[in-house]
Amino acid sequence: MSKNQKDIKCSFCGAGKQDSLMLIAGLDAHICDKCVAQANDILAEELTLKKGKNLNTTLTLLKPQEIKNHLDLYVIGQDDAKKVLAVAVYNHYKRLNQKVTKDEVEIEKSNIMMVGETGTGKTLLAKTIAKVLNVPFCICDATVLTEAGYVGEDVESILTRLLQAADYDVTTAERGIVYIDEVDKVARKSDNPSITRDVSGEGVQQALLKILEGTIVNVPPQGGRKHPDQKMIPVNTNNILFICGGAFDGIEKKIANRLRTQTVGYKFKADDNDVDLKNLYKYITPLDLKSFGMIPELIGRVPVITHLNPLDRETLLNILTEPRNSLIKQYQKLFEYEDIKLDFEKDVYEFIVDKAMEYKLGARGLRSICEAIMIDAMFEIPSQKQDSKQLVIDMEYAREKFDKSDLKKLKVA
Repeated sequence: MSKNQKDIKCSFCGAGKQDSLMLIAGLDAHICDKCVAQANDILAEELTLKKGKNLNTTLTLLKPQEIKNHLDLYVIGQDDAKKVLAVAVYNHYKRLNQKVTKDEVEIEKSNIMMVGETGTGKTLLAKTIAKVLNVPFCICDATVLTEAGYVGEDVESILTRLLQAADYDVTTAERGIVYIDEVDKVARKSDNPSITRDVSGEGVQQALLKILEGTIVNVPPQGGRKHPDQKMIPVNTNNILFICGGAFDGIEKKIANRLRTQTVGYKFKADDNDVDLKNLYKYITPLDLKSFGMIPELIGRVPVITHLNPLDRETLLNILTEPRNSLIKQYQKLFEYEDIKLDFEKDVYEFIVDKAMEYKLGARGLRSICEAIMIDAMFEIPSQKQDSKQLVIDMEYAREKFDKSDLKKLKVA
C-alpha cells in the first residue's frame, strides 16, 4: 500500500515534504535537497583529500641539486640550463603541494623558455626531467599548430596528447609537463600589416596565451575536427608546467645588434672584447625574443628564459661515450644480443667527433656518422657464423666505411 503524501519523509534527516524544496524518491526511500547538497560537499571533500594523497604518493619530488645530478647522468654539459630547469621544476611541484589559506601567498607557476642551437639537448633535458619526477609528459611540435578554424591542429591538441600520456586520467594530466618544440616557428612572420591573417604565426601565439597562463580548456579526447560530436573533457591548465624550446635561428644577429657588437670595421664599445662572439645565446633577453617575432603577451607568460651552449669538441666526445645511454653503449648493447663484444679504438672516437665538428651536425650528427661506419657490420654479422666473439673497430675500418658513405659528399658550410 502506498504511503500518504503527508507521511513521506527524508530517509536521512527525517524532514517532511513541507520542510524541503524537493524530495527525491528511490525504491524504498526518499532524500531531500538539503541532504543531497550535504552529500555532494562530503564527496567533494573526500575527492580532494584523495587527490592530495595520490599527488604525494606518485610524485617523486627531488631537491634541485638532486634533479641536476640525475640530469648529469644523461645530458653532458649545459650546467646553466640544468640549474634553471631544476629550480623551476622544484618550485612548480612545491606549489602543487601548497595548501593555500586566506593570508598565505599563492605561488605562481614558472613556464620555461629554452633557447639553443639544434642538437644541443633541449628535448632530452625535458624528457629526462619528466622521467625522474614520474609525471605525464608529452612533446608537441608547434609547426603543425594553426589558429582555430584553419587547416592544421588547434592548440587544444597539445592537451589531447597530455591526456593520452596520462591514460585519460584528468587529475594526473593536470600536473603534467608539456614540451612545446620548435616554438620559434610560430614567430610573427612580418611587422608589416597584411590583408591575410598570420594563422600559423601570431595567431598560434594568441591562442596559446590562456593555456599557458592557466584556464579550464575543453579538450577533445580524440582530436578536434575528425570527431566533431565527441564529448569534451575539461582540463585545468593552472598546474601544468609548459616548457618551450626552439633554435631561434638568426636571433644571434639581433643579440649582436643590441650589444652593438661587430667583428669587422670599427667597434662601438671599448669592452667588446668581453662579449663571447661564439656563444651569443648566453646574452639573450625577452627583448631579443620580441624582436624575433614573439608577442609580448606570450613572453610574459614564459618568465624563465635559459640558453643552451653550442657543443664544443670536448663536449661532443663526452656525449659519445659518457652518458648512460651514450651512442657507443647503445651499439655495444646491440652487438651483445649477437653474443659479440664490440670495442672501438680511441682514434675512432676522435675521428667521429672531428667529422661532426667539420659538418656542423651537432650531437644528432654523431648518430649519422656512427651509422655510416657501422651499417655494414650490423648488416652482415647477424647472418654469419662467428668464430670470434669480439669485434674491434679501428681507424682504418672507420675511415674506409665513412668514405664510402653519402656523408662524405656533404659540403661544409
